[in-house]
Amino acid sequence: MSLPLASVLCALVAALLFACASVAQQSAASVVPEDAGLMTSLVRSPRWWAGVAGDGGGYIMQAVALALGSVLVVQPLLVTALLFALPLSAKFSGYRLNRTTWVLAVALAAALALFLVVGNPTEGNIDAPFREWVIPLAIVGSVVAAAALAGMTKIGPGWRALLLGAASGALYGVAVAFTKYVVELVPRGLWTVLSSWQTWSLVAAGLVGVYLQQRAFQVGPLSASLPALTIAEPLAAVFLGMTVLDERLRVDGPGLIVVGCAVAVMLIATIGLSRSQAQRTAGTAATSPVSS
Repeated sequence: MSLPLASVLCALVAALLFACASVAQQSAASVVPEDAGLMTSLVRSPRWWAGVAGDGGGYIMQAVALALGSVLVVQPLLVTALLFALPLSAKFSGYRLNRTTWVLAVALAAALALFLVVGNPTEGNIDAPFREWVIPLAIVGSVVAAAALAGMTKIGPGWRALLLGAASGALYGVAVAFTKYVVELVPRGLWTVLSSWQTWSLVAAGLVGVYLQQRAFQVGPLSASLPALTIAEPLAAVFLGMTVLDERLRVDGPGLIVVGCAVAVMLIATIGLSRSQAQRTAGTAATSPVSS
């Protein structure tokens, strides 16, 4: 088997594992009452730990895929996790995905893949000094805080899941921005890793991101939270890459138009999925007394 083909297969396996992990974690989180301790309840759930194991396997397969092939091949393929997760979630939740949901999900996945392939960000300066991080991190932090606080209010479950999913995804994007630098510190020894502020920023972003992701899974359906998380992660990472790490999108002219249209489609499809899911939830609630 050729290395590029092996990379594609590993990326698809990673996407499937990420999808199974999201479905398992959402299934576990959705039954936890909001007045109960979320994480203390989840750590007692075998289903949630199965999801954690799925995430671990997904990250390993992602690393293997990246070792065998290009980022421009692997990253767009990981977007297919969304297309795996939605039908799996529907099957275990006992409902069928309608045509609108499928169209929006495929459009979102295609637009994100197009953004990553056409935009083709360059690698930049991974060890930017702290002073250059302050303002961009403050901007991302403000967006995350606003989305998280709005997601905690008593609005519709679809919107709450979308906002919390977006906040989680943005924090995962922050973690991505720090990951390569921290990994390159490992050969220098454990103390070098532990004494780096980037390491603790990575840990903090990851932990808060995991918590917000579980909250998103708790308050609303997967079809509302996962699309928002899926687009927020690369967008936040690209924003930090361009403002701090001197990365650039390698496009001009028509390519800029394509990238702009892809971003617009991502936002429209994400909001559309949330609204479609909210309408389905409302319809189920309205008809359930009759069916019973």
